[in-house]
Amino acid sequence: MAETVHDAPAIAGPRRRLVYYQEGSVTPAIFKVVAMIAFAVMLIPAAVVLLAGLNQAEYITFPPQGLTLRWVIAFFQSDAFRGAFFTSFGLALLVMVISTTLGTMAAVFLSRVAFRFRGILRAVLISPILLPGVVLGMAIFIFYVFSGIGLSRTYPGLLIGHIIVTVPWVIATVSAALYHYDISLEQAARSLGAGPLTAFFRITLPNISSGISAGSIFAFIVSFGQFDVSLFLSTANVTPLPIAIFQSLRNRAEPTAAAAGVVAIVLVITVMLIGSQVVNVRRLISTERAKGKNN
Repeated sequence: MAETVHDAPAIAGPRRRLVYYQEGSVTPAIFKVVAMIAFAVMLIPAAVVLLAGLNQAEYITFPPQGLTLRWVIAFFQSDAFRGAFFTSFGLALLVMVISTTLGTMAAVFLSRVAFRFRGILRAVLISPILLPGVVLGMAIFIFYVFSGIGLSRTYPGLLIGHIIVTVPWVIATVSAALYHYDISLEQAARSLGAGPLTAFFRITLPNISSGISAGSIFAFIVSFGQFDVSLFLSTANVTPLPIAIFQSLRNRAEPTAAAAGVVAIVLVITVMLIGSQVVNVRRLISTERAKGKNN
């Protein structure tokens, strides 16, 4: 009888939470209105850029005088903008790979190893997210110049600057995934004879893959659209797309610069959609595997 009484609340608890989250009327209407206003505030600037890039006029104006793909085609025909786009795209891919690797290693280290100044180290690694981009870019540039290490106005220096900015996003997402991960699964694999690397790649890595995928997406998007750090660290031969748009707007307010923003927005949305599908598929596979084991 005692066992039955003990199990009843454990079964009833999740059922009550499931009903709670399924009820749409639980959320107050004022929260929904505020959320819609917040989404509108975030999306209106992107909508303005899209309409300005599709404008028929010879200069940037809003509202547009008509819609056309003329300036988008001119963007791909421009050597400066096309080269800047592929520079940013290649740089973002490289930064994504390096930042995802380093950020995952740092998150695992911070979650597994207990030492006295772990909280301080975590704060230092996450601090680039909190610092203004202009301050961070200037600080990195001044460090390159006065240290004399030869990274000022070079591609490796620009790459390191982007990695510094993007690694905290990976650390944050992977740490969140590790927070819900049961370490006993990896310990069980180790007790059955698996080595540290085998247990990590076959047990831990699949379970935190959603956090790693989210972190890599953030790293790509942040690097691709990074303006502040690129402004201080880019070179004349290596010009990312945000810097090319800035230079174009300084000389002439032509819609080609807005069309570059259109291409960037479409790319970011595409990456986010692909990334969300990858994460959902992996979760679905994990769920189905868990069901199969239970059955």
